[in-house]
Amino acid sequence: MKNYNTVGHNLKRGIFNFSQKISEGFRKPSRKFIAEMLYGFLAGQSCFLTDIARKLNGKAKLGNVTDRLSRNLMNFDNADALREQYLGAVSKHFDDSTVLIIDDSDISKAYSRKLEALCKVRDGSTGQTTTGYWYAGVSALTARHKQPIPVYGHLYSTVEEEHKSKNHETLKSLKFLSAHFPKTTIRTFDRGYDAGYIFDYFLGQKEEERETFIVRMNDRTLLCKEKPILLKKLAEDFKGKYALGFEGKNGKKIQCKISIVPVSLPKHPKIKLNLVICRGFGKEPLMLLTNLDSKDSRLCVTITKVYLMRWRIEEYYRFKKQCFGFEKFLLRSLQSMRNLDLLLSIAIGYIGILSEKIQQSIEVTEIIEAAKRLHGLSKSKCKFTFYTIALGLFEIFSKLRTGTALFLKPKPPSLQRAFPGWL
Repeated sequence: MKNYNTVGHNLKRGIFNFSQKISEGFRKPSRKFIAEMLYGFLAGQSCFLTDIARKLNGKAKLGNVTDRLSRNLMNFDNADALREQYLGAVSKHFDDSTVLIIDDSDISKAYSRKLEALCKVRDGSTGQTTTGYWYAGVSALTARHKQPIPVYGHLYSTVEEEHKSKNHETLKSLKFLSAHFPKTTIRTFDRGYDAGYIFDYFLGQKEEERETFIVRMNDRTLLCKEKPILLKKLAEDFKGKYALGFEGKNGKKIQCKISIVPVSLPKHPKIKLNLVICRGFGKEPLMLLTNLDSKDSRLCVTITKVYLMRWRIEEYYRFKKQCFGFEKFLLRSLQSMRNLDLLLSIAIGYIGILSEKIQQSIEVTEIIEAAKRLHGLSKSKCKFTFYTIALGLFEIFSKLRTGTALFLKPKPPSLQRAFPGWL
């Protein structure tokens, strides 16, 4: 049996150093709280505060530790500063090819009655209406392995007094991206964002400040050669000039035919856009509207490939709920829920950082070996590596007897005598 003491100690040191970096300038209790939460998430794979408290392996009673974590979640008020410093820490893993994926999700709490501001949501897993909360999130794909790292998230309820609309929440996320990412970084949207306010936001900007976007379209009227035409009718006239082959989730090879058509929107007739029509992806053609432009004739193939990466945010949401039980949290106040979500997103972001070091770091290799996956991380079997990394961390930390106490101890006073002449 392999001894994981050294590996586990080094991994704990890495988590602690990361937590200290993103909490620089905070008070010591807040820095300790952030370090404990990040380690507790990764070691326990749970959103229950009792499970996190158990993994800390401290001398205090379990109930006292749980109460302390609960108070800190409720009273933590440095969320904005923490998010800013976290973005600074993960930004080095992004480059010009990074894709921003914007998508909503739901947090189903079907059996809860006493939680603050419960509202009606549509459960994406069952398609039924239940109680819970809405979630506006953005993930950015890493430069090397295209793994989704969360960069923005906001849990909200439609019955809050300050709530305006879902469109307002989406615009808040877009403004956040405008402040933190270059305009050339592609913003990618599913067809649920085929709406006038989205195009007004992007196309209403000055030409030199206009951000790039790709939106999957429903049926609407577009201008083609300055004449109005329904999008689906326009798509019938183009059968595909370029080819794109890729492998689906079931392992089957799919051959697509792609066309690109210059169009514009009736509300913004002077702004040139491109409509990409992809056949073979499903029963209906995949239609993408973008303001990307290039003299390269295969631009449409690139746009299609970029959009297909959008599924990574769906995998991220599934991982967050399945691996950490995000929908099972036992908290009553929205403030605590939002702080829990922020800290969990940061912990998953740290997993994304480790995923970028695959085949480069000995520690990550040890994590993968500890996970003991059936197929390892072969390219054909595993493209989303978060489950393997999370399982490996859980297995290693479960074999350790100590938590974070060693790193959180105050430094003992120096025994070296100080003389007046040395000062």
